[in-house]
Amino acid sequence: MAKSIEEQVEDIAKKQLDKFGIKYFTKTESINKEIDDALKKAESKSGGKGGNFPDIKVMIKTHSLGYIPIMIEVKGTKNCLEKINPLTNIVENRNEKGEINYPTIKKFAVNGAVHYAESIINYTKSYKNVIAIGINGYNNAEKIKTEFGVYYISQDNLLIPKKFAEYSDLSFLQADKLQILEQKIQEIFLSKEEKELKTKDFENQIETILQKLNQNMHDNLNIKDTDRVQLVCGLIMAALGVEGDVSPLEIEELKGQTGQNSNDGAITINKIRDFLSNRNLPEEKKKIIDSMFFKILLERNNYMPKNGESPIKTVYTVIKDDIMPIFGSAKHLDFTGRLFNVLNSWIALRPGDDKNDVVLTPRYVTEFMAKLCKVNKDSYVWDYAAGSGGFLISSMKLMIEDAQKITSEKEKFDKINKIKYEQLLGIEIRPDIYMLAVLNMILMGDGSSHILNTDSLTDYDGKYEQKSKIEEKIKNNNGNGEDIKENKNFPANVFLLNPPYSAKGKGFVFVEKALSKMNSGRAAILIQENAGSGNGLPYTENILKNNTLVASIHMSDIFCGKAGVQTAIYVFEVGIPHEENNIVKFIDFSNDGYTRQNRKKSSQNVNLKNTDNATERYQEVVDIVLNRKKQTHYFDDCVIEDTITLKGSDWTYSQHQKIDTVPTEEDFKKTVKDYLAWKVSQVLQGEMCD
Repeated sequence: MAKSIEEQVEDIAKKQLDKFGIKYFTKTESINKEIDDALKKAESKSGGKGGNFPDIKVMIKTHSLGYIPIMIEVKGTKNCLEKINPLTNIVENRNEKGEINYPTIKKFAVNGAVHYAESIINYTKSYKNVIAIGINGYNNAEKIKTEFGVYYISQDNLLIPKKFAEYSDLSFLQADKLQILEQKIQEIFLSKEEKELKTKDFENQIETILQKLNQNMHDNLNIKDTDRVQLVCGLIMAALGVEGDVSPLEIEELKGQTGQNSNDGAITINKIRDFLSNRNLPEEKKKIIDSMFFKILLERNNYMPKNGESPIKTVYTVIKDDIMPIFGSAKHLDFTGRLFNVLNSWIALRPGDDKNDVVLTPRYVTEFMAKLCKVNKDSYVWDYAAGSGGFLISSMKLMIEDAQKITSEKEKFDKINKIKYEQLLGIEIRPDIYMLAVLNMILMGDGSSHILNTDSLTDYDGKYEQKSKIEEKIKNNNGNGEDIKENKNFPANVFLLNPPYSAKGKGFVFVEKALSKMNSGRAAILIQENAGSGNGLPYTENILKNNTLVASIHMSDIFCGKAGVQTAIYVFEVGIPHEENNIVKFIDFSNDGYTRQNRKKSSQNVNLKNTDNATERYQEVVDIVLNRKKQTHYFDDCVIEDTITLKGSDWTYSQHQKIDTVPTEEDFKKTVKDYLAWKVSQVLQGEMCD
């Protein structure tokens, strides 16, 4: 193996910086305290806590992006510039589980520089845009050949390293070249495919962290399984803080004391209370959440030190160091839904609960259903069994994406606030799961003011009910906000639901009530399929009196191992009575392109694999239901257009599937062939027995 010439290559890089008048900082020099602390806090390239020491550091100042740190890592061996994933074409710093690939980071220049850049973004408040430069050199015909890899990493781009140009030296960092550099950075954008890949990467990271944390809480910390979800959610709130008002809880504040007001639980709960007060949540929300955390955090077992550290501190350290950095770039995720689904055992079934009632809908399905309902910036979306808020989060994402088309920055800002505070409403009866929805919407940006903890069937009459102080503030500041009075009806035009299947009509009782309070719009219901073949009566029959069934979609096993039911999605046009000659689209979507397993300790990338163009298949079904031009043709033979009766009992795909029962000549030949083969085998077996 050729001897590394890393020191010589590093010397070449420093001479270039000197030549071009670019100030730099060496491995042991301090660039500034915030960056130094971030590099110390992040895991090192070897996976330990020994800190990070980039070979060279630079700080540049741009016109519109402000100060941008530059991390430079140098290697001196051929083929050690960068390691790129051949499938995703992204710098490969993590494995399939979302775990950091330390050997790769240590070996390759670009991968090491990207690791430093991510550390700065994750552990500083001031720097969310970083340039990572890998420089490699090797001897070539008695000359040193150098090669450069230059990548831009930003929180807005989900920490996906983007190569924005090819360079042969460092002259592009000269002061008079920074305008060109800035222009190149501003031209960087992510494709939908890149965003989806990174989203799955974030989800895998979260799963891996939570699984390890759950195992530790079980094996070593003796934290009750019924307390773990609430404990994690509470500690996340303590770690969030409110900028300018409430500082995030620091790990060092948890000192393992045992006093009534100084133990780690008391310190944490005070931080959570400050957080909730400053988020302007309605009082009833604060009281419900506070009562949950109070009991868990002040339980002696959770705050008493074990080996010098309380269980609360042990868990909080993982939250603060490993989970919170992900939030900075993954705010669009249904995090608590991921928490719930990955570790479903954390919340035990209550007496009378059905297993099928406490399984939350996967993100790709909530997004699919929101698209089926044509959710846009002007939608008003509600969910009568909100769970962790997955449907609302997917809808908010689509609504804000649509609002980005608004050209006036002020109008866009006002519209996005209106979406968050006025256009989403969810109802969840279970306090423990309701808390997940509130936290989820807080993580999405304070869209929590209309998450209600009540019974949507008996105690809810279709009104807003709650109004947060922040809505009043927005209205007063803008002068044009619509006043939300607590007795005003929520003007829903989109209804999304995965109901508890143990409820009346397999859950269709929720659908009938919600649709009766809507005048127009669309609804998509994920429900036990046989609810549409008679088990949903009388609700299914009643629903057709004022609503039109548009499509019936026979789903694949989307709840593999979690719920033992066959599901379908029923799509409705609201406010238009169904007529017997209306055409309904029946779609067999059992092959949705995903391969599923149910390995409890495996992450999503193992249990859910896109093996046959799943993204394209889901889009094709959306196009079919919405009568749009298709780009693919996976389901040309899987769509039946037929009518239904008004009895509400013939909604399933199988009830309209035409099966040809007339035998053909080929059928006859195959039957004879199979019979003869069987007969011969019997004769041979008889001879062998003799």
